[in-house]
Amino acid sequence: MRIREYLPGDRDQIVHLIAQFRVTLAGFKNIKRTINLKKAERELADFIKSKFPIFIAENSNGIIAGYIVCKVVDQIVWVESLFVSPEYRRKGIGSALFEQACKLAGQYGENTVYNWVHPNNDGMIAFLKSRGYDVLNLIEIRKPYRNEKFSQKMKVGNNEFNY
Repeated sequence: MRIREYLPGDRDQIVHLIAQFRVTLAGFKNIKRTINLKKAERELADFIKSKFPIFIAENSNGIIAGYIVCKVVDQIVWVESLFVSPEYRRKGIGSALFEQACKLAGQYGENTVYNWVHPNNDGMIAFLKSRGYDVLNLIEIRKPYRNEKFSQKMKVGNNEFNY
């Protein structure tokens, strides 16, 4: 598997992966979504327009197994999204992609990469914990979506939230 920067010819494969990523994220909230290639195309276009570094993992047959998108703000590197196709997981691809984000942070003199992670994304949380990440310093608080159903409560510090 080769890790390299995104090229315009990767567009169609990356759009499919971005769409799969969004379906996966919705699933963490028990929301059923279908693949939406138009939204994924817009998301990729936004990444490119914003000049977010995008790295891909490509096998010897030219199949893209995964990607990572980084956002750089004031020399701080954030992982905007990291996705590996299910059939390629547990093969070191996510680690190799994440390493690219770490190298990018190092180019800015930083020793950490910041990550937004869905609280139900146990796989990503375990992935980050195995790399020494364990500091929670930001939470997202919003009003409920129309007709949103909560399945649990979450406690952060002294506060409890519907989730």
